[in-house]
Amino acid sequence: MNKTASEPLRTFGSRCCPDPGERPFSAARAESAARSLELLAHPIRLTLLGILCRRGGEVCVCDLEAAVPVKQPTVSHHLRLLREAGLVQVERRGQWAHYRIDPQAVAALSSEVGEVLSALGPKAKKEKRA
Repeated sequence: MNKTASEPLRTFGSRCCPDPGERPFSAARAESAARSLELLAHPIRLTLLGILCRRGGEVCVCDLEAAVPVKQPTVSHHLRLLREAGLVQVERRGQWAHYRIDPQAVAALSSEVGEVLSALGPKAKKEKRA
């Protein structure tokens, strides 16, 4: 049988996948990163976070509800998930709840997501500095 250019140059018994030591991060780190990414992977939560980040101060829940195309119980559900993750804080005033972003938590999440994406990408070539 003739070898063609499209055939891989791999010897019998050699691995095609990286060894476990070559993986970008541990299983525990992957689990943690997946939870963070899952939290961000919903358009309603991203919209709510975006509003809170842009406003900087406190936003009444009535304004948040008006900004998204879902009913109040769904908005409350997503805000609860963001609160449990520590990304937002709430203060009750009478019958209304006022939400605000936790800037340190958002910065930490941003850093974590950046590190995960960086670890998944191709290995960066180190540049030699003169």
